[in-house]
Parts: sequence; C-alpha cells; structure tokens
Amino acid sequence: MSQQSSNRSHAKSAALQSRAERFFPGGVNSPVRAFRAVGGAPPFVASAKGAHVIDADGNRYIDYVGSWGPMILGHAFPPVVEAIERTARDSASFGASTAAEADLAELITDCYPAIEKMRFVSSGTEATMSAIRLARAATNRKIIVKFEGCYHGHADGLLVKAGSGVATFGIPGSAGVPEEIARLTHALPYNDLSAVEAAFDAHPDKIAAIIIEPVVGNAGCIAPAPGYLRRLREITRREGALLIVDEVMTGFRVALGGACELYSLDPDLVTLGKIVGGGLPVGVFGGKLDLMDMLAPLGPVYQAGTLSGNPLAMAAGIATLSHLKTHAGEIYPRLESTSKAVFEGVAAEARAAGIALTLNRVGAMGTWFFNPGPVTNYDQAAESDTAAFGRFHRAMLDHGVWLPPSQFEAAFVSFAHSDPDIASTLAAAHEAFTAVIAAG
Repeated sequence: MSQQSSNRSHAKSAALQSRAERFFPGGVNSPVRAFRAVGGAPPFVASAKGAHVIDADGNRYIDYVGSWGPMILGHAFPPVVEAIERTARDSASFGASTAAEADLAELITDCYPAIEKMRFVSSGTEATMSAIRLARAATNRKIIVKFEGCYHGHADGLLVKAGSGVATFGIPGSAGVPEEIARLTHALPYNDLSAVEAAFDAHPDKIAAIIIEPVVGNAGCIAPAPGYLRRLREITRREGALLIVDEVMTGFRVALGGACELYSLDPDLVTLGKIVGGGLPVGVFGGKLDLMDMLAPLGPVYQAGTLSGNPLAMAAGIATLSHLKTHAGEIYPRLESTSKAVFEGVAAEARAAGIALTLNRVGAMGTWFFNPGPVTNYDQAAESDTAAFGRFHRAMLDHGVWLPPSQFEAAFVSFAHSDPDIASTLAAAHEAFTAVIAAG
C-alpha cells in the first residue's frame, strides 16, 4: 500500500523552497517545477533509484515524472552511472572532438534512418531553433507552421500557443517576443488537416517548414489521428516545405525508433533529446545529407555550441541507447504492459468513483485529463477541470505517487516500475479519487 500523508513531514523541503526563492524567480530554475498549478510546495529531491525518488525529508515516492522523460531505464541505472564515472576521470569537458560523439551518432542513425547526419547540442530548445534556421535557409522562406499546444523549446518564434509551462500558467505566448518575430510563426489546431491546407493556400511559397510533436506531450498526451502525420508529409513535399518532427519527448520512448518508426515517417529533419543523454543535457538535430551539409563549416548556416558533444553526456547516452537497442525485445513489450496497467488502472479507479476522466496514452507516456473527452487537440485539453486535477495531484503525492504538476504535461513510465509499484499506484489513486470527490 502507499505511504499515507499522516506519516509525512515536509519541513526541510519548505525551508529549502524558502531559501531558493531568495535566488531564483519563483524558487525554481524551470517554471514546470513549480507547483502553482496544483497547489502546495514542491518537495526537494535528495536522491533517486529505479522508479523512486526520495525528498529532503526522507519521503519516498513512485516517480512518473522521470526527469520529464529521459529516465526510461530508471534513475541511477548502473551502466549509465558507471559510464559517467569512468568518463569523468578523464575530465568533464575538452572543447574538442572525441570518438564518443560518433559512437553515439552511430547508435542514433541505426534507429533513425531519416537521420543521415546530425549535430549534437545541449538542449531540445537548441535543437529545434537550429532545425528551423536550417529549414529557412534551405527553402529561402520565413514562415513556420506549428500546432497549438506543441512545445518546441523557448526560442522566441516558438512560444506562440506553446503548451507545456506556457499552457500551465495560462500565458498565450511570452512577453519579450517581438511581434515581428511572432508573426512568422503560424499556430494551427493539431489534428486538423483543413487548417494546414488553408495555411498553404493563404501563403503560397512562403512556408519554410512544419514543425510538430508527432505525439503531443506538452498539452498532455494527445495522439495523432489516423493518417494525419502521413498527410502532413505529403502536403509539405507538394508545397516545397520541410517537415520537422520534434521527437525530443517521443524519441526512443514510444518505440526504439520513436514516432518515426511507430508511424512510418520519413521527415526532412528530426530533433531529439531527453533519453539520448541518459539524463544529462543533450539535444540533437539531424536529417537529410543535403540539408545538414548546409551547416558551417561546410555551408552558410552557422550553428555552434562550446559544450556540444560533452563527453559525460555522450557516455551516458551511449550506455542508455546501447542497452535499449540490445534489449529492445524485452524492454518495449514490458514498457507497454506496465504503462497499460498503470494508465488504464488509474482510469478505472476514476470511473469507479464516478469521476469524468479521459485517458490518452501512446506507449510509455500518457495523461489523465479531467475531462469527459475526447481530447484530440489543445482546445479540448484546455476544457479540463484543472482544479480537480490539482486535488488529484496533491492526494497522489500525499499517498506516495509523484506526477507532473500540471494537467498539461504527460506522465512517464520507466522500465524500472514494478508490479508492486503498479499496485501501490492504483491503491493511491483509489484514495485520491475519494479525496477529489470529497473536496469537489
């Protein structure tokens, strides 16, 4: 059974939060870590192992955040820890090329045929903004099409109806983004092909690229409609625009070859992150040879990063992807069965309690929307009862289950989650939905 709230103290976390607020806006270094959307104060994590995190007060939680996705094999996975320790003995950074960069690249291209060449960066934001610069250079066009609720990092032109923390805090875009830049990004409804056709009709020969989360993860988990992604590929080819598939979240998670494998996609450019770094900061953008060879030093498109290809991140990524690739036949079926048990089990507890809830899941990521559904786009996601989700989140945390602190973020299952973890999660959900009813 889950640990009850009466056994929990949060005094040390509260003191740490108060101290952090002296140094950081809101006491956090990323807005999604704040608990303002769900209430209460965020526990400060002291350590993690496998599928569990322990906070500064010694409270233990079953973790469905997983560092927002990368911990697919669980926290402190021994081969990853050993690889980082071994590499660190030779220095954490050189500012020069290492053999490990090509070692990791080879693992990526083995799983992603669409990536013929790539460039390592240090974050998903860097990856997407670089891919867009490349797309504009290749097409000599300026307009980018994205989709409402899809988050592609915090570059200026991508914060238009961007989901994630932007949606959590009810911000339509971001202050500080010039209107002239925002006008070059057209945000369309996800899963609506007619809107895409209309955009190309309205701006002939002006759209450089479509960028899309193939499975939305930053408005909560939203799957593509059947044939939707394939049709986007056809439209972009017809119109001379590029298709950029942002797999920072889905890469190596929904399948070994990510959404490109799952949906048989052949995009022009792909962006990756999260799992590729094994928990360390890494981003990747890559694609067709003719596009990637436009980058300096071979071509006119400039992109650089002092810590790109950092040896510690390369080592962690090699250890993670090597294990995923070698043991894919065991890992992905188990991820599917565990994820199904967790997500459908919690949804069943909601139904038993008479709570209207829609479950969206693709592989080892999913969302429980407090919404009778269906949820196929951002507008429908935004109709969710966020106050009820906040009560649910607090109750689950009180019973030892750590979920993303926003209705508009996907939850993640790892290979480390066990049958006892599933049972404890469902027991916590049973109690949590009772609390939602009592408070509602």
